[in-house]
Amino acid sequence: MKLHTSSTEKYQTVTGYDRSGVEINAQRFDYSVLVMPETAPRPWPVTRFEDLSAAHFEQIAVDKPDVVILGTGERQRFVHPRLIASLSGQRIGVESMDSHAACRTYNILMGEGRKVTLALIIEGKDGTDGTEGAGAA
Repeated sequence: MKLHTSSTEKYQTVTGYDRSGVEINAQRFDYSVLVMPETAPRPWPVTRFEDLSAAHFEQIAVDKPDVVILGTGERQRFVHPRLIASLSGQRIGVESMDSHAACRTYNILMGEGRKVTLALIIEGKDGTDGTEGAGAA
């Protein structure tokens, strides 16, 4: 699905998505990624929802967002509270939803000027080196 561009073009905006990846400002990512409005997208070393650990969320906590939108793939899944303790301890909310809803919600919150992080799981792709699968749409 393609999304329309808006006045938020100077920010990191989800411009498209499908089951195998996401486009941020028309650049394709086919691995799990962390996206914040004013920071370039970066790889998130999560290849499956079942492999999530507290360390994955501690990586997000460093950025101190107001809220984290967790895209869990094709269906909504919830993380155990002990995994997000580093976020909860800083009063950072975590909302889990399927990845398509997460992309739309991120764009809305980002457009409202919120300090939001999109943590998007693209299953089966390892983005630990930051180069695999990156490229133009």
